Amino acid sequence: MSANNRISSGITTTEAPWVRKLLITVALLWLALFLLLPLVSVFTEALRKGWETYLAAFDDPNTWAAIRLTLLAAVISVPLNLVFGVAAAWAIARFDFHGKSLLLTLIDLPFAVSPVIAGLIYVLVFGLQGWFGEWLSDHDIKVIFAVPGIVLATLFVTFPFVARELIPLMQAQGKEEEEAAIVLGASAWQMFWRVTLPNIKWGLLYGVILSNARAMGEFGAVSVVSGHIRGLTNTLPLHVEVLYNEYNHVAAFACASVLAMLALVTLALKTFVEWKVQQNIELSREQASE
Repeated sequence: MSANNRISSGITTTEAPWVRKLLITVALLWLALFLLLPLVSVFTEALRKGWETYLAAFDDPNTWAAIRLTLLAAVISVPLNLVFGVAAAWAIARFDFHGKSLLLTLIDLPFAVSPVIAGLIYVLVFGLQGWFGEWLSDHDIKVIFAVPGIVLATLFVTFPFVARELIPLMQAQGKEEEEAAIVLGASAWQMFWRVTLPNIKWGLLYGVILSNARAMGEFGAVSVVSGHIRGLTNTLPLHVEVLYNEYNHVAAFACASVLAMLALVTLALKTFVEWKVQQNIELSREQASE
């Protein structure tokens, strides 16, 4: 059988069956060892002393304070990153301007910079000995070792996700439909709400899901700016570390199980969005072929 015939008949590889089975087995074992086993161990350790002990771990007011702070940081940072991501993607995908490459580089900066370094930067800028430290102290404004610093650190580590999902999507879609809407008399807002947003909604949701997952699970940058004040500036990941260091393992794993469940929900939503995106791509291909 020729190469063309193999491709047309759906055969895209020439490896022996045992090679494919070996590769699949290695991949599954790797996932089981480094993904499923840790996940199972978290829930096993959390429930090791029974449901009563597990639920008792959430009677601690500091645990609920950590959960509330984690949710607060996500609720503030994710919508702000959504607005920034849409604006940045629209500017980069639709316009040519000086500094476009620089903007793309800055968007990717949190991927290149360690979160711990990002936290240290905020300490140098807003800390008591930082650039604005004296002015903030004179006006009784606390950023470092307070909620604003945690929100800023969370914003930094999460802001690329929405923009990075939308930029290639909007570049691939082009701007013909938007230009047609303008020619037909639509205003800029009408064009955005009726043309742009429906076309990018699944990519936008995908970026929001990833941004939210990173916001709730961030440790490094938040650890530097929080001060680890129990009940005040400890997010849930930091609270897990404190409990574990105190040898309160059941409570630590109980709190960690909450983060694990959030990760599983995020994975389910991510899978659903990917499926919807794939459906839209296939529908667009069918419409184009017709």
